[in-house]
Amino acid sequence: MDGVSNSTQAVGELGHGLKSRQVAMISIAGVIGAGLFVGSSNAIAIAGPAVIVSYLLAATLVVLVMQMLGEMATARPDTGSFSSYADQGLGRWAGFSIGWLYWWFYVLVIAIEAIVAGEILAGWLGISPWIAAFAITFALVASNCLSVGNYGEIEYWLALVKVIAIMSFIGLGVLAIFGMLPGSSTSGIHNLYSNGGFAPQGYVAIVAALLTAMFSFMGSEVVTIAAAESENPKKNIKRAIRSVVWRLALFYLGSITVVVCLVPWNGPDLAKGSYQAVLAAMNIPAASQIMSVVVLVAVVSCLNSAIYTASRMCYSLARRGDAPQSVAVTSPKGVPFTAIGLTTVVACLALAANYALPKQVFTFLLATSGAIALIMYLVIALTQLVMRKRLIAAGEKLDVKMWLFPYLTIFTIILILAIFGVMAAFPGQRSELIATFGLTAIVVAIGVWLQLKQPQLSQARSRNISTTAL
Repeated sequence: MDGVSNSTQAVGELGHGLKSRQVAMISIAGVIGAGLFVGSSNAIAIAGPAVIVSYLLAATLVVLVMQMLGEMATARPDTGSFSSYADQGLGRWAGFSIGWLYWWFYVLVIAIEAIVAGEILAGWLGISPWIAAFAITFALVASNCLSVGNYGEIEYWLALVKVIAIMSFIGLGVLAIFGMLPGSSTSGIHNLYSNGGFAPQGYVAIVAALLTAMFSFMGSEVVTIAAAESENPKKNIKRAIRSVVWRLALFYLGSITVVVCLVPWNGPDLAKGSYQAVLAAMNIPAASQIMSVVVLVAVVSCLNSAIYTASRMCYSLARRGDAPQSVAVTSPKGVPFTAIGLTTVVACLALAANYALPKQVFTFLLATSGAIALIMYLVIALTQLVMRKRLIAAGEKLDVKMWLFPYLTIFTIILILAIFGVMAAFPGQRSELIATFGLTAIVVAIGVWLQLKQPQLSQARSRNISTTAL
């Protein structure tokens, strides 16, 4: 893994085919995944109506982290995003470690989303789930290999469907709450307090549900990666960062509030999916079929984004000399097809492990990514703490600034460390924490070894904060 050569840079530039409307939609719908439509029922079962507080706390953490990331990303748009900034601010070992951990996380996301999509398509088409899973994966990989514009256009329309679906759900929910929806068998807000109170499982459960809720927000940071391939990266990132508060408030807090108002938190129908349970309570025809379509769209969207995101992080690592140089090769249209290929091969191996090997194997693989989101947030906060002074010293104009710096940054770091402590206290979360920390220790050790092996390259990269800026 040598330094990035001039020849590699000449043939390895990414394209800039993403349009502003595509980046805007990617940023708006980036947090609307299957975790919102399906996983939210688990969080509700843990905390009851108090899950609203869990999502509020999780959203607050994400908003703080995105503001920090936005400060760095608007100053230096880079397809490596927080990994590149960690490289520049904390050292090569940090950029190497968080880059590969993030890549691994999204490799597993590809497998997970493909499994869910395969189950839905198999039920519709009457074929084996594994055939459907591999088919949808290869179709999206082929599309990503054509041009970044293909990814952007597909994601634009999938995202639009998700936005329309969630807005329609919230609109119908508000009508039902106020008793204005004809045919609805539920109304009012009595479910917020009538089934054991607002926090029926105790306030400790709010923290437990926070862990589930927080990982649903993963994806907010993708816009800082995608914007680097647009015509006006700084403007697109700035716009996305400024809208993150209302996006999280509307899509998550708004829809979750509708759910806990209209259906009992301990009702049996929630096991089938919180949104499906609400639609059924509102007597919406074909509620189950509607949610199957919406979930499939959300899953395909997440799968499409995961292929894109993992391949771009892999490409960025190669450009910095932290992956084989061949991975930085791009097509004439600026698509890192070798990075996409490597990502796809590993994702397909993980997918095959789910179908061909004992379930414990895939479960263990998932456990290794359980806390990567938190590690990413921690690295972003630590990096921003260092990079603020460096960016100002370099004469950079900060279009986005972290509020109350450095106090809120330090508060965020303490909060993340506290969440790690909470995870260690819960047996169900402890195994994921141990597995993730084990993988992290290995990757960090490799990163430190590389930094010690090539000290001059590492020092030069730390001094030059625009090494990989596009």
